[in-house]
Amino acid sequence: MTKPKVLISDKMDPNAAKIFEERGCDVDVITGETPEELKARIGEYDGLAIRSSTKVTSEILDAATNLKVIGRAGIGVDNVDIPYASGKGVVVMNTPFGNSITTAEHAIAMMFALARQIPAANTRTQAGEWPKNDFMGVEVTGKTLGLIGAGNIGSIVAARALGLRMKVVAYDPFLTEERAIEMGVEKADLDTLLSRADFITLHTPLTDETRNILSRENLAKTKPGVRIVNCARGGLIDEAALADALDSGQVAGAALDVFQTEPAKESPLFGKSNFICTPHLGASTTEAQVNVALQVAEQMADYLVNGGVTNALNMPSLSAEEAPKLKPYMTLAENLGSLVGQLAHGNLTKISIEREGAAAELSGKPIEGAVLAGLMRQYSDTVNMVNAPFLAKERGLDIRSVRHEKEGTYNTLIRVTVGTEQGDRSVAGTLFGTDAPRLVEMFGVGIEAELAGDMLYIVNLDAPGFIGRIGTLLGENGINIGTFHLGRRQAGGEAVLLLSVDAPIPQDVVKQACALEGVKVVMPLAF
Repeated sequence: MTKPKVLISDKMDPNAAKIFEERGCDVDVITGETPEELKARIGEYDGLAIRSSTKVTSEILDAATNLKVIGRAGIGVDNVDIPYASGKGVVVMNTPFGNSITTAEHAIAMMFALARQIPAANTRTQAGEWPKNDFMGVEVTGKTLGLIGAGNIGSIVAARALGLRMKVVAYDPFLTEERAIEMGVEKADLDTLLSRADFITLHTPLTDETRNILSRENLAKTKPGVRIVNCARGGLIDEAALADALDSGQVAGAALDVFQTEPAKESPLFGKSNFICTPHLGASTTEAQVNVALQVAEQMADYLVNGGVTNALNMPSLSAEEAPKLKPYMTLAENLGSLVGQLAHGNLTKISIEREGAAAELSGKPIEGAVLAGLMRQYSDTVNMVNAPFLAKERGLDIRSVRHEKEGTYNTLIRVTVGTEQGDRSVAGTLFGTDAPRLVEMFGVGIEAELAGDMLYIVNLDAPGFIGRIGTLLGENGINIGTFHLGRRQAGGEAVLLLSVDAPIPQDVVKQACALEGVKVVMPLAF
C-alpha cells in the first residue's frame, strides 16, 4: 500500500517529521518557497503541514489535486481559505491547545508591563537616567479584568487573574451560566464589561462578528483609564480609534501582540508613551513550538493512516479509536445515501437521516456526513464527507438528523428518507454481525441485499416467469449475475429485484429489459 505523502512547508520542530515517519507517512520538509513554487509542487502530496507563513489560497488548493488534509501548527487559520478547502473536500485542522498556556501567560505578562510601565522604565534606566518619580504604576490586586472571549485561552487567563486576586467579568456569547460559575467569573454583556473593567483582555477569533469589537463607539463606553491587552488576533480593535483614546486618556494604556496588518511596519499607535507591543510572540516559547508541531503531526498522521479526525474546523471530530468502530456504519450510510440518490426522481428538497438501536448511540455527524457524501456523488465526482454538507447546502437541501433510542426489528438500523416532487422515498439498512452492511428495506419493500459494485434495480409486476425472462435476457447479452435479491409488498403486486452483475450493463440491454412484460422501472446502479 502506498504511504501517504506529507509536505512540511513552514519551519517547525524536527520531531514533527519523525512522528509522520513513525506513523507510516513519507514526509518532505521544504520551507520558504514562493507561492508559485508551492503551487507547482503541492499536487503530489496528501497532507500539508504549515504554520503562519504559508498562505493556502484557492489557487494553491486548485493545484492540490491529491490533498486530503491541511494541518496548522497553532490556533489561527487566517492563512487558509477554509470555505474553499471545504469545497475541495480537504480537512483543515489546527492545534488549539498546544500554545494555550503560552499565549495566556503572554497576556498576563503584558498586563503587568502595562500596570507598571516596565518597557519605558527599562529604556530610560538603561539610557543612564534614574526616573523613579516618573513611573507611578497601579496594582492589579482588587481590580476588575474584563475578559472578551472565555474559551480555552480566556479561561486560563481568568484562572491566573483570579490567582492574582482580581475580579473577572467575562463576555462570550457561548459562555453558559454553569460554565461561568465553574470558572469563577461573572458573566456579563459587552456594555457592562466595558463600563466596569479596569483591564480588558481579548481572547476571541477574528470573525465578521468580532471584527473591531473594540470599535471607536465601544472604546468610548469603557471605564476611563482602562488598560487594554490584545494577544488574540489583529483586527479586533480599531487601531486608529485606540490611538485617539490613548491620546485623550480614555484608555490609560494598551499592549498589543497582534496587529491588523502584519508585519506591522507602521501604526498610529507607534511612539505613544502609554503603548507597548511585541511582534506576535503569544505562542513563542520553546514548549509551545514543540507542542504544536508534535500535535499537528499526530493529528494529520492519524487522519491519513487511520481515519481519525481531531481538531478539524470543517468536519466532525472522530478519534482514531472511534474510526474502526464507525467504519462499517459509515460504509452503510454512504451506500444508503448513494442508493436513494440514484433512485429518487426529480429535485430533492429534504433528507432525513434516522438512527435506531446501536447506531443511535454513535456520533451522528460522521454518519450524516457519510450519507450526504453518497447522496451528493450524483452531482460531483470529487465529493467526500468534508464537502458533501456544503454541496447539499448549495442545493438548498433541508437536512434533518433523528436519533431514536428505541430498538426496532433490528439491533441497529439507519434509515434515509428524501423528499422529492413525487413524494418521500426511503431506504434502510443494518449491519449483519458487526461489520457487514446490508440493505433491508427499499421504498417500503423488505429486501435483503449487499450494496456493492454494479447492480440492476427493477420494479415489475409479481407474475410467474419473470425471473426466467430477465435471466435469459442478461445471459443472451453475456452478463453474469452475481447475486439475486427479491422483495414484494404482496403476491401479485409490485415486486422489487436487485441484481449484482460482474460488469456495467449497456444502455441497449437496459432498454431491452424495459420492454419485458410487466416491467415498470429498470435502472443500473453503481457503488
